[in-house]
Amino acid sequence: MWVLFLGDVVGKPGRRAVREFLSRLRSHRDIDLVIANGENAAGGVGLTGPVARELFDAGVDVLTGGNHTWDKREGLPLVRDEEKVLRPANYPPGVDGRGWGVFRGRSGSPYIVVSLIGRVFMGQYDCPFRWMEEALPELKGHAAAVIVDFHAEATSEKRAMAFHLDGRVSAVAGTHTHVQTRDAQVMPGGTGYITDTGMCGPVKSVIGMDARDVLRRFLTQVPTRFEVASGEAEAAGVFFEIDPGSGACRGVEAFVMSETMMGNREAWKRF
Repeated sequence: MWVLFLGDVVGKPGRRAVREFLSRLRSHRDIDLVIANGENAAGGVGLTGPVARELFDAGVDVLTGGNHTWDKREGLPLVRDEEKVLRPANYPPGVDGRGWGVFRGRSGSPYIVVSLIGRVFMGQYDCPFRWMEEALPELKGHAAAVIVDFHAEATSEKRAMAFHLDGRVSAVAGTHTHVQTRDAQVMPGGTGYITDTGMCGPVKSVIGMDARDVLRRFLTQVPTRFEVASGEAEAAGVFFEIDPGSGACRGVEAFVMSETMMGNREAWKRF
């Protein structure tokens, strides 16, 4: 079965790219489950109810989180109450929301989706490595296929998590840095992996934000409000070919497709 993991969705351009990509993808590849990182989906930071519904209506099945999950006050009830919205599981005990869930693919097969957050350059969260170690027996009791979104800054921390979980989960998809890495692979133990899936957002931007705002911050060191960039958007992510019975990953395919490419028949031949 194919599981599609979409990189961080950034603002309205990112949501538009997701909608266009998924609407065209259906005629090219049979996808069992669609996961997207949604922590930047509302105005570049945070998530709200209407934005989540827009992504669900577009075909996304699960939204994972990160350090910006809480940035929209009006989105806090969503994090608390919506089962298809995850926040990082390794927040301290007692935090609202859920860090993992069991989700049925279109085939009826069950998948565990886990949202984790890293600590290097990120914050004082509970240890994601120990959280997974302790939670794995329970998770595997619900389904053989386990997909982990590891939202982290350091490539070394993401790579270490891949080795830590190799052979014990189906896939580890890195998120947060918004720039897709070229290391999509099946690890020696059978776990699919990529250091960063990239983003669904505006092409001419600095990780989704207007380049002028970002340059102003770098040049002056004065706090500057960032706005989501406009113009053409792209959809970036990874296809994981997963055996839901064993949980093993058989293949990994990363992609980045701009809106211009989405209208080109030749561009879809790879799918």
